Amino acid sequence: MKIRLAADLQKDSIVDGEGIRAVLWTQGCPHHCKGCHNPETWKVDGGMEVDLEDVKLALRELEGQDGITLSGGDPLYQPDACYEIAKYAKKLGLSVWCYTGYLYEEVLKDEKMRKVLDYVDVLVDGPFLLEERSLDLYFKGSRNQRVIDVPQSLKEEKVVLVPKYAKERDVFPHPKREEHLYI
Repeated sequence: MKIRLAADLQKDSIVDGEGIRAVLWTQGCPHHCKGCHNPETWKVDGGMEVDLEDVKLALRELEGQDGITLSGGDPLYQPDACYEIAKYAKKLGLSVWCYTGYLYEEVLKDEKMRKVLDYVDVLVDGPFLLEERSLDLYFKGSRNQRVIDVPQSLKEEKVVLVPKYAKERDVFPHPKREEHLYI
C-alpha cells in the first residue's frame, strides 16, 4: 500500500501536539480553507508517493519522540493508509494525534475514516476559519476547532474535549508580559 505525502517525516515538532512529535504531512485536502498555512498540500496528485513499509521503517527508527501527528493536507483524505500508520505507531508505543478539516461527527459517519479513530488519541477537528484565527490557542489555528479525547469520546458516544484545552476561553501566557492573554 502507498500513501501520498507532502514531505518527509518531520522529527522534533513541539507545536503539532503534546510533547516532542514526529509529523507525517499527508498530501491532498478537499477543504481548501481560506488562509490555510499549507495550501501546497491541497493537490491530490502533488507531493510524493511513498510505500507504507518505508513509513513504518522511519517510525521504527525514531528516537526521542513522544508520538506522531498525522497532518497535511487532510490525513483522513487517505483513511486506509493513515489507519495502517496509526495502528503501527500505537504498536510501537507512540501516541497519535490527527488533524482534520472534517468534524468528528462527520468522521463517525464514514466507515473508513471512523476506523482510523480506533488508533488516534487526540483529534483536532474542523476546518480552519480565518475569521476565527488566533495565535494564542493551544494546538489549533482557529477557535472553532476542537481538541478531542478520542478514546473517551468513543467510549461515551459523544465529543469529549481534552480537559486542559477545553476551557471556555483559552488562556495562553504571553512571553513578553507576565499577565495572561484571554481570548
